[in-house]
Amino acid sequence: MAYLKRGVDQAGGKLPLFDLQGQKYPERTIRSCIDNGWAEPWFHNPLKPDWLVCKLTDSGRSVVAED
Repeated sequence: MAYLKRGVDQAGGKLPLFDLQGQKYPERTIRSCIDNGWAEPWFHNPLKPDWLVCKLTDSGRSVVAED
């Protein structure tokens, strides 16, 4: 939920790659959000192809609002 909440106030709903302590969010967390329809891939980063750059979906916004 913390991952999704961080996208609410970002332009376009961009979700962070790193948590507040500077640690990369686990791919498992990001993939789970994509699988549940709460996040979607935004674009492919050619400099870091293993990074999942995602944005919040309308469904993700609803889930955050319910929390």
